[in-house]
Amino acid sequence: MTAKQIAAQALRLPLKQRARLAKHLLDSLEEKEDGEVLDAWIEEAGRRYRNYKAGKTKAKPASEVLREARRRLR
Repeated sequence: MTAKQIAAQALRLPLKQRARLAKHLLDSLEEKEDGEVLDAWIEEAGRRYRNYKAGKTKAKPASEVLREARRRLR
């Protein structure tokens, strides 16, 4: 069965069932996306830490980082 056929059948469902199906589908996308985002951040954090330990980058005080971020957001 194709996605187009499934969609056509889903559109014949009563409103409440369509809403539940839509929520279920959206939730399934968010779960995967959240996991992928978390994995990417873990990898990035590890890369940054390794670079810091190897002396390739230097740390900045949090107050300086936040001040710069606020300036850029204005």
